[in-house]
Amino acid sequence: MATTDLERTPSVSSQESDVVVLDWEGPDDPGNPLNWPLHRKWIVTAIPLFTTFTTLMNGTIITVAHEKINEEFGISDANFPHSYWPVTSWTIGGAFFSLLVLPVMEDFGIRRCFLGTYIIFLCFIIPQGLAHNFATLITTRFFCGGCVMILANTVASVIGNVWKDERERNMPVSLYILAYLSGSSIGPVIGAPILQYLSWRWISYLQLIWFGALFPIYYLLFRESRGAVILAQRARHLRAKGQNVYARDELHKQPSHQMLLASIKRPVQLLCTESVIFVSTLWSAFTVGTLYLFTQTVEQVFSGLYGWTAVQAGYVQGAIVVGQCLGWTSSFYSAKLYFDSARRNTELPGVPIPEARLYTAVAGGILGLAGGMFTYAWTSYPNFPWIAPAVGLAMVGAGSVSVVCGIADYVVDAYSHWAGSAVATVALGENVFSAFLPLAAQSMYNTLHFQWASTLLALVSLVLAFAPVLVLIWGSEIRARSPFMRQSMLVKRRELEGGYQREARRTFNVDVCNDR
Repeated sequence: MATTDLERTPSVSSQESDVVVLDWEGPDDPGNPLNWPLHRKWIVTAIPLFTTFTTLMNGTIITVAHEKINEEFGISDANFPHSYWPVTSWTIGGAFFSLLVLPVMEDFGIRRCFLGTYIIFLCFIIPQGLAHNFATLITTRFFCGGCVMILANTVASVIGNVWKDERERNMPVSLYILAYLSGSSIGPVIGAPILQYLSWRWISYLQLIWFGALFPIYYLLFRESRGAVILAQRARHLRAKGQNVYARDELHKQPSHQMLLASIKRPVQLLCTESVIFVSTLWSAFTVGTLYLFTQTVEQVFSGLYGWTAVQAGYVQGAIVVGQCLGWTSSFYSAKLYFDSARRNTELPGVPIPEARLYTAVAGGILGLAGGMFTYAWTSYPNFPWIAPAVGLAMVGAGSVSVVCGIADYVVDAYSHWAGSAVATVALGENVFSAFLPLAAQSMYNTLHFQWASTLLALVSLVLAFAPVLVLIWGSEIRARSPFMRQSMLVKRRELEGGYQREARRTFNVDVCNDR
């Protein structure tokens, strides 16, 4: 009879008095997630990827119903877009929970936290549909946003746990960025037909139905992928049989409050002391914030130009998603440029240069984001067909994927030893901009008018796209001055000198497990 993972006896790596410390049964232990069959790896990766795409809709799907919600709760957007507060609350919840929950999540097991968070998410969808006042809607959306950010960031942990090196991770990471951005952008597109035929409350009811129907599938197929948790489960199984066996992490676990303190302290430190992190965060945050801003401006522009309703404006935002899918294909070319750069690396021969991740990001920022904004701006006239500004939206969507994917890869490569904190800093900025940038959309587009408001956004995008050119030119000097990047380079050099065949980039995680 074949043994299960729990019945398998891991090798003894050391002994502390009479305590046996367990490890894997050699490099080919089938219980190690890195050794799983390819189909199992993709199943475990695909579930949180799909969950990221579907749950991110929850953030923006409600925007198409703002008129109906305003009418029912007596809210006015005449002087300020008060109807956006449910989305602001949602994104603030995401930022808050990302800092406080994600760092300690993996100690409890990815599967357990994923399923538990999913159930809590379902529970908070119910009062969104039954809300009797605007405050209830805002409050419940806060917790929904927090749950969604935890569910979405599960992908990062899974990718680092089951895929061995950065070549294997390139496809899953790019799919994660696509799911993250397109899930946010497709919300109004999904909400439009629901609002067209049903009441706004059915937007929540239908979400509850389809998310609830997916839960049994996730429960049956989603497996634990955290190696330390699997070893701890084996150790507990052996202790139940009378053996004094412990996994290494059980003996050397850091208190949760210390992890929590580090998770808050280091991202703030990086943001305030590292110019590269500050610019990367600003660039990525503005890009993601712009996608949320379109949930406000598209209706404003298309209703003003063509007399479209909120439902029709929701449909046209599908152009952004089409652009994002097209922009995703640039990740393959970006990966080729990155891995080819290893041949010309004089600092660490054979290791790709981190700045090579930014080539397609700069191109996407200039041609996609800025170019799309200019197109969106100067085709916003009634005598142009609606497809013209929609093309601009698609260009912005394509550029957004190139920019965000390039930035995420770059900060993980350049700050490999502090990857969790670096990515957490960027994610925090994205949530803050997504929460507050759209609040200025109505006033800006009314004051500057459609053409010059979008032109202002295009100019900001252009400046942010040119800023990383300095990093491309003086990348090695910048890395030499940064204590965080310098330490990451030293770690890589020690690994090479020691003969380790490890990837140059460490686990792509948004938690601070690499910071311990």
